[in-house]
Amino acid sequence: MPRKSTKKAIKPVRPQLGDGVEILNAGSVLEDPITRTLETNYMPYAMSVIVSRAIPEIDGFKPSHRKLLYTMYKMGLLTGARTKSANIVGQTMRLNPHGDAAIYDTMVRLSKGYGALLTPFVDSKGNFGKSYSRDMSWAAPRYTEAKLSAICGEIFKDIDSDTVDFVDNYDNTMKEPALLPTTFPNILVSANSGIAVGMASQFCGFNLKEVCDTTVAYLKNPDCDLTETLLAPDFPTGGELIFDTDAIRDIYNTGRGSVRVRAKYRYVKDQNLLEIYEIPYSTTVEAILDKVAELIKAGKAKEISDMRDETDLSGLKLAIDLKRGVDPDKLMAKLYKLTPLEDAFACNFNVLIAGSPKVLGIRQILEEWTAWRTDSVKRRIFFVLGKKKEKLHLLKGLKRILLDIDKAIRIIRETEEEAEVIPNLMIGFGIDQVQAEYVAEIKLRNINKEYILKRTQETDALRDEIDDLEDLLNSPQRVKKVIVEELNAAAKKYGEPRRTSIVYPHEIAQYTPEEEQKEEYPVSIFLSREGYFKKITPASLRMNSEQKFKEGDALRQSFETTSNAEAMFFTDQCQVYKTQLGEFDDAKASVLGDYLPTKLKMDAGENVIFMVLPGADYAGSLLFFYENGKVARIEMKAYQTASNRRKLTGAYSDKSPLACIRRLDEDCELAVYSNEPRCLIFHTALLAPKTTRSAQGVAVMTLKPKYHLETVMLSEETAITNRTRYRVRAIPAAGALVKEEDSEDQQISLL
Repeated sequence: MPRKSTKKAIKPVRPQLGDGVEILNAGSVLEDPITRTLETNYMPYAMSVIVSRAIPEIDGFKPSHRKLLYTMYKMGLLTGARTKSANIVGQTMRLNPHGDAAIYDTMVRLSKGYGALLTPFVDSKGNFGKSYSRDMSWAAPRYTEAKLSAICGEIFKDIDSDTVDFVDNYDNTMKEPALLPTTFPNILVSANSGIAVGMASQFCGFNLKEVCDTTVAYLKNPDCDLTETLLAPDFPTGGELIFDTDAIRDIYNTGRGSVRVRAKYRYVKDQNLLEIYEIPYSTTVEAILDKVAELIKAGKAKEISDMRDETDLSGLKLAIDLKRGVDPDKLMAKLYKLTPLEDAFACNFNVLIAGSPKVLGIRQILEEWTAWRTDSVKRRIFFVLGKKKEKLHLLKGLKRILLDIDKAIRIIRETEEEAEVIPNLMIGFGIDQVQAEYVAEIKLRNINKEYILKRTQETDALRDEIDDLEDLLNSPQRVKKVIVEELNAAAKKYGEPRRTSIVYPHEIAQYTPEEEQKEEYPVSIFLSREGYFKKITPASLRMNSEQKFKEGDALRQSFETTSNAEAMFFTDQCQVYKTQLGEFDDAKASVLGDYLPTKLKMDAGENVIFMVLPGADYAGSLLFFYENGKVARIEMKAYQTASNRRKLTGAYSDKSPLACIRRLDEDCELAVYSNEPRCLIFHTALLAPKTTRSAQGVAVMTLKPKYHLETVMLSEETAITNRTRYRVRAIPAAGALVKEEDSEDQQISLL
């Protein structure tokens, strides 16, 4: 028979696609540099999200807010009655093509009912949910009604007087304002957040009156101390702001930073309960309840007997029932530390200025807003000035005719064709077409002395108004005075007291974990082979030292330690569970103890095989011996975590069955046995420590087929009389066959 070729078939090399390569039924391939792809595809998308969606502009609104409010304004909802929210949503879709759900969500967040803004812009009726509730959903738009709030009069003031630019909507069928002419710095008053591509924006709210007063102070003196009038952020959910001078100044100067806000509570003595009625703006009722329930379950809030949500139409209220003898202030200090009852609000004052995102401090925002508002006021003055001049021009033409009304009547009567009336009046009195058309439309009954006198006086008054407006337009100080008057008027009309009170760190009680630590005392711990665990005090152990086990069970490990020590339990599923001994109750030798798979909530079928007390510094190493003859030396610090994780997966390698685990605090000689039986004695210094928990290790014992590593013990604990026979200086090694005199009193595996 011919021999089969031993040469491997060479696989054809797939040709690399290049520029101009034709693919059947798919066209040609064009190579394009990644930089050009990013420039032409990614960057336009990123900028559209930044500019047209996520980042607010100097008026304090994002495009979705502006489109909704302007639609409501054009519907007459500033002064009219409420209408169905579904009607508003439908009308807004003419400006906003993102769908009815997105529009309604925007309306909800701007509404008074939702409570997310200090100055809500939508006067709502019906169920609009609550900002402090994660699970409370708002009603469908067909069930709710809305109109614009009164403060929107300051938002849309003089919008029809050319104060802002108007642009085409998405399909060029309508015009919409590019900005809204707010008479106060709404960018600082209304809380706003957005996530763009590669950046984000997070504005906290400030009190309206404080913002207006600060803006006035800035207009008078750009170098004024902002903290004198702008005390701190203010939130619609109230609470207490912990005033940190450095943090506040960082926010004011850079536009970045965070403030801490805590809940408000009162103690009801006759019912022995706490009532929480204001919470931080950045959290929810459900998040607080979940965290407190977690603490109660973990035994860290034993002072609490019950907690429930009693929020109703009167407002938010969380009730905490206390056990007898509990100090409510100390308990709240602990809850502030361990729950979202005290939370941080991160500030990122990222705002669009002339289409470019910029992170600005408070002073810089006021500078940009005052410049923009000054331009808006000047545009309004110029618009009104133009209207006045147009009217004056008409009245001048009227005055000429009224001075010789008989001549005007004669011209009109003698004109044969109607189309010639206007030209003849223009020629007869030396006026232009606009003036002539205005005069021609005057009613016959208005041709009297009273009418002529009033029009003449009006002409004189208009001249004075025009002169005043021209002076105003050319006087920066007078324009500034107009802005100040509008700010003072808005503050007086819509200003409200602060909702978030200010407290200082020295005024509040601080919670220290040391107060919560349990008393530490010596204990002895015992782990059985079937996973039963006991923690016994020395006094109890002296009274009865005989350990009770289930039938067929026996002791696996025992240690003497302290009651607050940390323990790690390795399982046969390559996992390790970390816990504090303080979570176990003291037991007696006469009981079985806690069943660890149940206590530690292990996976189904998972069993404990080894226990370690890592100590506070996680010193030393763990040696993992595998049946294939490999040994992995893993540093104890590999199991140390920054967070309080109770379960670590991948505690050791799963490439070979585990034979034994030993703790190694200092290098020593170990004797390794296989089931052949062979023995090998080596020094642990030959093993390089690893920091990766799942490291497979290095070969120590070379094994013949069908044999495996079985037992490990200290060399001095073996019955070997001539250790030199089994000792090796390098690994891996096969070891030597165990002599009969060296095999007596062999120890069983630690597993």
